[in-house]
This record gives sequence, C-alpha cells and structure tokens, in this order.
Amino acid sequence: MIASLGMYDMPHARAAHDRYWTAIRRTLGTGPKHLTRSDDLWGQWLSPDLLLSQTCGLPFRTQLHDKVTLVGTPDYGLPDCPPGYYNSVIVVRADSPARTTHDLTRPRLAYNEALSQSGWAAPYAHFQDLGIAFDAGPQTGAHAASVRAVVEGHADTAALDALTWAMLGRETPDLVRALKVIDHTAPTPALPYIAAATCDPARIAQAIAAAIAALDQTDRDTLHLNALVQIPARTYLEIPIPPSP
Repeated sequence: MIASLGMYDMPHARAAHDRYWTAIRRTLGTGPKHLTRSDDLWGQWLSPDLLLSQTCGLPFRTQLHDKVTLVGTPDYGLPDCPPGYYNSVIVVRADSPARTTHDLTRPRLAYNEALSQSGWAAPYAHFQDLGIAFDAGPQTGAHAASVRAVVEGHADTAALDALTWAMLGRETPDLVRALKVIDHTAPTPALPYIAAATCDPARIAQAIAAAIAALDQTDRDTLHLNALVQIPARTYLEIPIPPSP
C-alpha cells in the first residue's frame, strides 16, 4: 500500500506529517508504516495500491476524477476562503511600483506547471477576468522556484496558493520578504485527498477526521489543518480548464 502527503511536505513540516499519518494509520488499522516521499506523483496517484494521497484540483478534474476515489478536502482555515477552499496570491518583487494587478503591463508570469490550479489555472482565469494580457513563462517546476524567478528578475509576477505562501514564510523568510502580495484569485476547492478506486472513502475520511482532531497544537499550526470537509466531485469538475501555456 502507498500513502503520501507530498503537496505541502516542506522540510519544516515533515515530522508533523509523519505524526499525522501515524494517527491516520492507527485509526485505519492498516497502511504502510512510512509515507512515500518520491517525485513520481502520477505513479502514486494512479497506483491500485494507493491508500491515501493528495492531488491538485486541476489534475483531479482533467485526468484523475474517473480513476480514483475522492476522500475529502482538508480545511486550512485560509482568510477569505470558505471551509475547504483556497486561493492564490499574486506576488511581485517588494521594490516593484505595482500596487495591484491592474498596475502590471503585459507581465511575464512564472508558473510551476501547466497542471497546477494555483500556479496556472487560477492566475490565468484572474488575468482573463481583468482583461490583462500576460506572457506565460518561465515554467519553473515548483512554487518556490516561481517566486525565486520573480525575485531574480526572470519574471514579473507569479501566483502560488495561499497555504504555500504562508509555509514559505516559515521555510524561506528572506525569499518571502523580497516579495509583496498585490492581489488574490477567487477561491476554489483546495487540494483533495484521494485513494485508489477500490478503497472505501468513508472509512478513510473518518480516520483522517479523527487524526486532525487529535493533532497537538504545534502540529496543527505547522500543517494549518482545521478539519476535513466533503466537497462533491462535481464542484471540482465545474471549474473551467485553462488552455495549456
């Protein structure tokens, strides 16, 4: 069996994630002793041995929704977002004269990957809604690399989800201080927990909810976990799919 929680598994959060998984496993009464930590996310998500993982909303609605079981969505208690939702911050260099997105003139948008809701789909929709033209690129492979590209002048702006932004404030504070937030995208359902299609989602969700409730305050604060909520798959699927960069 495979269990992975890699979407927010920054170095400062790994021990907390390990304890979180141990609590889930204890309630389930089954599962691997250790979390899988590898770069082969698609191999994990599509494995028939997948007991628990977390994916992004865009891969879920484009390629995974009919191949996996939706278990639930973590609520991170993010400002101005309903329970179980998140949004992206739009950032520029701290010394930029831009105060809002409207101040940007055909900016270069660094994005982590084309199948990222927070790094690509959300800013694409945001710029479209505002009628602002932009140039896509560079593609960086990670949110932290996107904001670093802005700091280093390889891009004018980047979008990353609000939770990653908050966690980077603890992980790489100097990098975050070199940037400023000028806007936020509209909230969308946060990154869902998934399991193989043959798994019982209710049983896994119950174990997750119990584990979240049992977290001590330090781990709860580190992982920003409030609760597990149930957002229907159709809510994810109703969000428009952006064109590829």
